[in-house]
Amino acid sequence: MAASYPTTSVRNGMADHIVDQLDGGTVEFQTSGDVEVATLTFGTPAFGAAASGTAAANAITSDSSATGGTTTKAVLKSSGATIVVACAVGTSGADINLSSTTIGAGDTVSLSSLTYSAPS
Repeated sequence: MAASYPTTSVRNGMADHIVDQLDGGTVEFQTSGDVEVATLTFGTPAFGAAASGTAAANAITSDSSATGGTTTKAVLKSSGATIVVACAVGTSGADINLSSTTIGAGDTVSLSSLTYSAPS
């Protein structure tokens, strides 16, 4: 009988390692030209423990005064501003889905949920 790799415990360890880097960090939404549109802040801890290779974020503080622009991507950064994860942003079928990718200057931007899944 063949085992599947990586095992669930390995995937949990991978996910926990990645999300632990985000404690007190940020989610920065950016334009295609790397210009910041809005920045949200993770708490400490940023995520709960992984289960089945997936970790769910704890509460994320909204950006109540966005810079504004059209976002196509997001970078998840450590508290020291190191990029840990980069992902695509869209209105459906993207890594992060927003109700609109066009954000006005001064808008409030929030995430109701965010998960990180280690590759299987």
